[in-house]
Amino acid sequence: MGRVGVLLLNLGGPDKLEDVGPFLYNLFSDPEIIRLPFRWLQKPLAWFIASRRTRTSQENYKQIGGGSPLRRITEAQGEALKEQLSHLGQEAKIYVGMRYWNPYTEEAIAQITQDNIEHLVILPLYPQFSISTSGSSFRLLEKLWQEDPKLQPIDYTVIPSWYKEPGYLQAMAELIAQELEQFPNPDEVHIFFSAHGVPKSYVEEAGDPYQQEIEECTALIMQTLNRPNVHTLAYQSRVGPVEWLQPYTEDALKELGAKGVKDLVVVPISFVSEHIETLQEIDIEYREVAEESGIHNFRRVPAPNTHPVFINALADLVIDALKNPSFKLSQAAQMKKRVKMYPQERWEWGLTTSAEVWNGRIAMLGFIALIIELITGHGFLHMIGILQ
Repeated sequence: MGRVGVLLLNLGGPDKLEDVGPFLYNLFSDPEIIRLPFRWLQKPLAWFIASRRTRTSQENYKQIGGGSPLRRITEAQGEALKEQLSHLGQEAKIYVGMRYWNPYTEEAIAQITQDNIEHLVILPLYPQFSISTSGSSFRLLEKLWQEDPKLQPIDYTVIPSWYKEPGYLQAMAELIAQELEQFPNPDEVHIFFSAHGVPKSYVEEAGDPYQQEIEECTALIMQTLNRPNVHTLAYQSRVGPVEWLQPYTEDALKELGAKGVKDLVVVPISFVSEHIETLQEIDIEYREVAEESGIHNFRRVPAPNTHPVFINALADLVIDALKNPSFKLSQAAQMKKRVKMYPQERWEWGLTTSAEVWNGRIAMLGFIALIIELITGHGFLHMIGILQ
């Protein structure tokens, strides 16, 4: 078949406390995160927000050991994937491409061309597709492919989402079952799925399939688990002046506490590796909310990380992608008819519907409120949690 490569995509996170400031600057320099009416404002604003937020963000990272473990875990996943592929008879080089921190996607692509990779599988480490995660990386890659003639000979294929993969569902079910068995009455424990949220406008206006895929994934995991437990799905990490997908995790926890739920297992459904959003937000912040609400037996299901069944599932995805016809970046951008991967460029003033889209078209008061929130730090870390 020729030289085969697998590019694992993620958004990245600061490895140590000194990286937090530069990471935040990279994050807010991207117009996909905050789109401004004047491009020349982007970098000055990014520098200003990063400068004001670095110390507070560092305090949160101190709570989880001084940095994000995302790179280390992703590289470990890559090594495990390489071994499993070899076991299945498919030799491949594994590359890690992060969106906002080392190793950057651009660096991975440069290494791929240098290694003369002939067949490439692009695998985002997000089970469910969203225009703000996989979509962001796909847009960057499409741009790189258009600009670099060295990439043209590479026969590549994209795996846009894979939340239905049986091995992934089985791994999640096994991890949940292990936590349930830690309780005296496992079948009576409430299973709480917490997914990273997105602004409601992503779904209703931009046609993002994320909510539909999260809901379907939750149902498939429960079906695979095949236990009588009651479950709830909620969305965490809401921030900013716009409405996000509901119910919100914090509100749902309080409601369950008010109903008398005492035993709870939290499932971080949209994450495949530990990072600040699982280690700090769920394990520390949401645990406190649960306990204050009367939920005293609180456990969290670990992220799949390098769970053997999960790694086998990734290997199966890669093997299938190599066998099936190529799925191109342009197709990934249009895989759902309603998904607008490239939102309108026109800035709309006034309190219009489109002006409230989180990607930067926030009108007057909304935009001001967002900047104030980012600068003051209220709720800010939750927003960047998905990126770490």
